[in-house]
Amino acid sequence: MIKLFKVKERQRELAENANGKLPIKKQSAGELRLHKDISELNLHKTCTLAFPNGKDDLMNFEVTIRPDEGYYLGGTFVFSFQISSIYPHEAPKVKCKTKVYHPNIDLEGNVCLNILREDWKPVLNINAVIYGLFHLLMEPNHEDPLNQDAAAVLRDNPQLFESNVRRAMIGGYMGQTFFPRCI
Repeated sequence: MIKLFKVKERQRELAENANGKLPIKKQSAGELRLHKDISELNLHKTCTLAFPNGKDDLMNFEVTIRPDEGYYLGGTFVFSFQISSIYPHEAPKVKCKTKVYHPNIDLEGNVCLNILREDWKPVLNINAVIYGLFHLLMEPNHEDPLNQDAAAVLRDNPQLFESNVRRAMIGGYMGQTFFPRCI
């Protein structure tokens, strides 16, 4: 019975090709869900969405956040999203492409956000992830750090932390680490 369906499907594809139509690429469940999530996005006014590979590649996109308050005021931070075909059953892979002095983002761009790890649930969506990233830039969390040094400074001396963030954002070296300008 299964082979019969495959034969009929193949015959339909050949007939479509003979009529001059291109075969229709079927979308995965993850692509369909992502399309829905993107169409329902409710971005903060300081966030933008871009598709560097074109609109045909929905599974890879970038979100730019420009905080309008907090430690990172005036900065421009770009996050890349990679979505698997089994989304939403697997969390998006998110990296910060902008090198930033932040307790929850390490120098390689890995992001420590609970909903990208153990607290991910299929009912969550891209909007929730973007909101989480926005919140991390508004209120860094020293209790669950990826960058231990930045977390210790934030916890022990918030004024020095603010100064370090500003120095990193205007570009230059902080210790042995170079931060490109992002302001």
